[in-house]
Amino acid sequence: MIFVTLGTQDKSFSRLLKIIENSINKGEIKEEVIIQAGYTKYESDKMKIFDYIKMEDFEKYISSCDILITHGGVGSILTGLKHKKKVIASARLSKYKEHTNDHQKQIVDNFYEEGYILKLDEKDKLKDVLKKIKKFKPKEWEFNNDNIVKKINEFISNN
Repeated sequence: MIFVTLGTQDKSFSRLLKIIENSINKGEIKEEVIIQAGYTKYESDKMKIFDYIKMEDFEKYISSCDILITHGGVGSILTGLKHKKKVIASARLSKYKEHTNDHQKQIVDNFYEEGYILKLDEKDKLKDVLKKIKKFKPKEWEFNNDNIVKKINEFISNN
């Protein structure tokens, strides 16, 4: 099962859902796809879409998914890593009015460059990223405050 979470940002991220549905239609995704869409309004008979999910159901979907596809929010990425999931992250972009700025692109790039996740950029094909994730061995995230503070400091220093 593929679990997709778009977070709670009050702007639509239907661009990502269109990409996923297109991959389903082409037969590139055969697994069940469950979506936590937040404010994104999207209808599909190919995916199971919820606006919001109770925390216990969210945890159940995270625990049982094979792949987590998420927006570029730190909390969503770290939740996937905490559960030792293979994560594909796609940043919300300001040019599509999906966010007010492009900080998610920087977050996704940092996690990707460190080897924790795979990223889905505008130029990437989801089909190619899904092929890569089968062999991808994510770097294990060390969950401690020192590591989180270090990463935040690196992010701030680089910006």
